[in-house]
Amino acid sequence: MRVATVEQMRNMDSRAVQDYCLPETVLMENAGLASISVIQDELEIRENRFLVLCGLGNNGGDALVVARKLNSIGGEVKVVVLGDPQKYKGASADNFKRAKKGGMEIIESPDDDILNDLLTHSDVVIDGLFGTGLTREVGGRYKDTIEAINKHRKQVFSLDIPSGVDGNSGQIRGVAVQADHTITFGLPKLGNLLYPGASCGGKLWVTHISFPPALYEDDTIKISLIKPRSLPQRSAYGHKGSFGDVLFIAGAAGYLGAPSFSSLSFLKAGGGYSRLAAPKSIVPHVAGVAGEVVFLPQEETSEGTLSSSCLPGLLEWCKKADMAVVGPGLSINKETQSMIRELIAQADCPLLLDGDGLTAAATNLNIIRDRKAPTILTPHPGEMARLCGCTIKYVQENAVNTLRSTSADLGAQIVLKGAHSLIGLPDERVFINVTGNSGMASAGSGDVLAGTIAAMYGLGLPVADALINGVFLHGMAGDFAALYQGADGITARDIMEALPETIESFREDYKNIVSSHYGAIRVIL
Repeated sequence: MRVATVEQMRNMDSRAVQDYCLPETVLMENAGLASISVIQDELEIRENRFLVLCGLGNNGGDALVVARKLNSIGGEVKVVVLGDPQKYKGASADNFKRAKKGGMEIIESPDDDILNDLLTHSDVVIDGLFGTGLTREVGGRYKDTIEAINKHRKQVFSLDIPSGVDGNSGQIRGVAVQADHTITFGLPKLGNLLYPGASCGGKLWVTHISFPPALYEDDTIKISLIKPRSLPQRSAYGHKGSFGDVLFIAGAAGYLGAPSFSSLSFLKAGGGYSRLAAPKSIVPHVAGVAGEVVFLPQEETSEGTLSSSCLPGLLEWCKKADMAVVGPGLSINKETQSMIRELIAQADCPLLLDGDGLTAAATNLNIIRDRKAPTILTPHPGEMARLCGCTIKYVQENAVNTLRSTSADLGAQIVLKGAHSLIGLPDERVFINVTGNSGMASAGSGDVLAGTIAAMYGLGLPVADALINGVFLHGMAGDFAALYQGADGITARDIMEALPETIESFREDYKNIVSSHYGAIRVIL
């Protein structure tokens, strides 16, 4: 499913009216009907008291349709309009007139005491204050109203997006409604899926409100939910080389977990031949926990990191490998970092750069731009900020645009790691992952991701698909780990150990898993 920016959604609305003869009143009515469908699925309308909160834009118009429908079904409904109803325009103005004629109680701009009394005596709140057009910090009466909604902890249905969430960035504009359900119209918006705003929305529902597929499947909309491919069947007579031969260049004194997790996760996710080039002094320690890996002990510096003398041998191993994963736990030793830059520039196999490999590349991005073979980068926001020469805050507030421009500039495929990780391709397509959970925010999780992506490539997927499948299945393994033991206390080892069952489940139930995306978005009407 594609995901729209606020501007793309406005364009879709305009095209629906102008090119497809769908009047604004029809679109607004359909939005209201879809919202009623969700509400009916979740509760008994006749047994609940509803407080419908309306702003003065189209989101308020949608809420007025919902109020009228609730009233028609037999719910007890009160409507609050924040502001002067004379400012309603178009379909919103028409629906305000209909609401007034419908006999519902309409309260205009109530003071704090009245609003709190209304909330106290309501069971359900319909949030139609702002919608996706919010571009400033929430203040004044609106801020007070949102804080009152959250304080009373009623069941909340937000229309299009929780009020206070930026529709493009997912940032919270000072304060935002904490909804139990969000019904979004046309397509999901970025703000519905990007954190922290995604944490405000509860269950997310989408309705196309009678848009023709030509609108919501338009190829100019380059952001989509992640859709992994089915995995190639394992050959019954294959050998270890049939399922990928990957070189891991990782590890240093004091960094033993990263090389073991990355190289062993490759095997746990279905890869065939895992070779680990690491400083010779740490190899016995890593072998104690990752004995299935083939070790290539390397010369080291006085600090226990890879020596510059390793470069010729590592380049020879790169020629034999299907892919090289470079960076987990390498350290920022100057000699090692310089050697890694030379390796990135000269290696002719696909490279996955993670951790300290990214740190090395960030000082000379031309070594990535000039590469002929595919390059995958897996930064967290701090590493992305170094790659882009900006602040972490800027990356977080402009995640999609930053990812898109950086991927196109470097000619690299990039995973911006985090809650709902983003994947950017050089052709400016962006994919949003919805698997995973907060328990995965622990040391070593990214190393497991690197090994999982490499395994997908080893199994025969093209680089872009290997990246997409790796991110999806890594998150799914984290979900399995959380299911078994709860999100608190999940470690990288737990995620890694869940990979075999994850891969098996994915193979056996591919269609259901992909279609449901764990129920992250429910499509209605």
